[in-house]
Amino acid sequence: MKLTVEIWRQAGPNNEGAFETVSVDDAVPQMSVLELLDHINAGIVRRGEEPYAFASDCREGICGTCGLMVNGRPHGPHQNSPACQQRLVDFNDGDTIKLEPLRSAAFPVIKDMVVDRSALDRVLYQGGYVSIQAGTAPDADTLHQGQNEAEFALDHAACIGCGACVAACPNGAAHLFTGAKLVHLSLMPLGKEERGKRARQMVDELETNFGHCSLYGECADVCPAGVPLSAVGAVNTERARAAFRGKDD
Repeated sequence: MKLTVEIWRQAGPNNEGAFETVSVDDAVPQMSVLELLDHINAGIVRRGEEPYAFASDCREGICGTCGLMVNGRPHGPHQNSPACQQRLVDFNDGDTIKLEPLRSAAFPVIKDMVVDRSALDRVLYQGGYVSIQAGTAPDADTLHQGQNEAEFALDHAACIGCGACVAACPNGAAHLFTGAKLVHLSLMPLGKEERGKRARQMVDELETNFGHCSLYGECADVCPAGVPLSAVGAVNTERARAAFRGKDD
């Protein structure tokens, strides 16, 4: 399988970047996008040159590390799949594939296709936790929760924080990410204790670092965890609830 691969090269955050063209004559359809980069980098290393930098970890679709743009789309052409699960079988012999970092003002480029996604971490720092009394763990049956509610919470907890939703949004919004965390924690028994405080702090941080929601739903279309678009609504819902109930909630 022959491919022309245009890869973003940028030495550092203060350097200008540009695409470099690489011809691959022996790609295999079963390769993932990351394995294609591995294959290209192996040849570069053999020549004593500097390989392309990109982020990856588990390569099982659960860690969210491997975010990049494939032909202008976060992760790649296959809907709701991370880059490590995007296979070359979705491309044809002779195609051109363009690989670049996630594009968002909130994600400055560190090097090549590696970006700084700490803006998402800062949202979590403001409320992505629960406060409990330290000591002996309570019995499992002392906190009751219905199965349907628990399953709904876990559907939103599935968010892996890859940042694809931000890169897909024309405004660079992170409402799907933040909404998923707010829904998840608002439904869990321990998370309800500081629900209002969490909503106020996380939404304030969200609006400091990211743009406004575009209301088009591009975020849910690329989310590898399949977080539903309804999570976006939780941002305004939880903020309004916190404002109505006051600072004591």
